[in-house]
This record gives sequence, structure tokens and C-alpha cells, in this order.
Amino acid sequence: MKKIFLTVLGMGLVTTMSYSQVTELEADVKKESKDTLDGWKKGGYFALNGSQVSLTNWVAGGQNSISINSLFGLYANLKKGSMTWENSLDFGYGILRQSEQLFSSTGEKWIKTDDRLDITSKYGKRASEHWYYAGLVNFRTQTTAGYDYAIDDVTEISGFMAPGYLLGAIGMDYKPNPKFSMFIAPLTTKLTFVNDTILANAGSFGVTPSSIDPISGLYTSGRQFRGELGGYVRMQYKTKLAPNINYTTRLDLFTNYLHNPSRIDVNWENLVEIKLWKFISATLSTTLIYDDDIDVTTINADGETSRGPRVQFKEVFGLGLSWKFDQN
Repeated sequence: MKKIFLTVLGMGLVTTMSYSQVTELEADVKKESKDTLDGWKKGGYFALNGSQVSLTNWVAGGQNSISINSLFGLYANLKKGSMTWENSLDFGYGILRQSEQLFSSTGEKWIKTDDRLDITSKYGKRASEHWYYAGLVNFRTQTTAGYDYAIDDVTEISGFMAPGYLLGAIGMDYKPNPKFSMFIAPLTTKLTFVNDTILANAGSFGVTPSSIDPISGLYTSGRQFRGELGGYVRMQYKTKLAPNINYTTRLDLFTNYLHNPSRIDVNWENLVEIKLWKFISATLSTTLIYDDDIDVTTINADGETSRGPRVQFKEVFGLGLSWKFDQN
């Protein structure tokens, strides 16, 4: 009797496990078949976050302030047979205003806290189960002037197309699943634009600065364009950490074959989206940048300034309205 009971129990467990595996397999197959359907997949998102502080006779100190941050993105992806074409646009902008601004020459004013425009298009042709022959074009810049408020608020250190980056790459794209992709391009051209005469003459962002010939005395303006040839890797991962939490990370690496190839340019972006209610969400984004061609001014404890390549880091947290749509 004991042997019969154990046999029946074992068969039941095997049947249950088999049924569970089949159910999970069916779900995976359904999901995979949905993800691999031909046609366009379009969508986007929009988030508007803000905060406000008002103080009256507040003995603990502080300043009246208001801040607004926005995120906006669109995507349009096409799959047709063995061909894929992925397009995306990402835009972020944030401003802050305080009742008193350090070094402000005009009294109250808005200060930029975030500004980025990123457009990417990638075309792929299937080479094997998970590999694609691929080409990628990426454009990055900002939309308004930027200032170093640690020094003053009148000297521009950046602006629209100053810098602007245009990258074109040819290589292979590895896509083992819908969540992860890795694009490897041994043949890449990176173009840097500095559409500002003052910044170009100063040699900002790696362009050739202005010069005076010591013999002839002839003056040569700084170049507003720089081209680089190198290798490029882009890794992207997107997943759900919970039913209401989405996480996206993207890492871009570039090395110049002809100038200091061991010094790799890094651009690492992370975005966490937490859905709190129907149109209420919290977002946390971080950006880490290192570019050996960009000099950053720093001030030490003694007030001495120095310039050189530095790790740049930005973190933006927002809580407010959000809207997301998909057309599959």
C-alpha cells in the first residue's frame, strides 16, 4: 500500500511539474510569437514632474524655489521577414528657479538642470538565429545654452550643436531575446560639431583651437568640426523589475583608433519608471559620461581652478504626471 501511494504521489508530482512546464512553455511561445510578428510597433511616453517651495519667516533657512522636469520619447520599429528597422527619439529638459541665485547678474532667473536630445536609427538583416548584420546612426545634442554656475552665469560653456555628435557605425547586432541587444561595430565614424565661434576658438570638445603663426603672424580660427575613426559598442537592456516598475539601461563605448585608443569614451544611461497610479508615476534617471576630449573646470578647497577630463554624472528624480502609449 505504501509503495502504491508513493508511486501515485510521484506520478502526480511528475504530471504537475510537466503541466507547469508546458504551461510556461506555451506562455513563452505565445510571447515570442507576439514579439516576432511582422509589421510596425509604435509608441512613446511623456512625463512632467515638478516641485515648489515657499518660505515665510522660516527660521531654519532656505529659499523659495520651483522646479520642472520633463521626459519625452517616441519609437517606431519595423520587422519584415529577416529585416528589422528600429527608430527612437528621446528628449529631456529641466529648469529650476530660486528667489536668490549665486553669481546671478539679473536677479531671479531660470537655471537649466537637464537638456538632452538623442535620435537613433538602426537597420538590421538577420545573419543567424540571434545575430544580425546591422548599421546604426545616432545624433546627440542639447537645445539651449549651458553655463558653469560655479564660476558665473553669463559665460556659455555649451549650446545647441555645441557640441553636437553624429555617429555612424557598421557591424553586428546580437539579440538573444527581446530584452537585451548588443551592437558591435568595428567600423565607426564619430563627428563632433561645435557651432559656436568662441567655444571653437577655445578648442572645446576636442576640436582644433585657434592659433597664430609665430613667423607670419597669421591668425587661424578654431575648427568647428572634428572627425574620428574607431570602434563602437552599444549594449541595451530593458526589463520589468515588478508589475509597475520598468528599468532600462544603455551603455555606449567608443574608442578612437588613431588617437589614444586606450582611452574609451563612455556614455551610460539608466531609467527607472515606477507607475504609482493611472497617470501618476515616479522616474529616476542617471547619466554617466567620460570623454577624454572634454575638459571640465574644477575648483579645489583653496579656490584654485584646474581643467582636464573628468567623470561626469547626472541624476534626476521626478514625481508627477506621466502618459505612455503603444500601437502594436
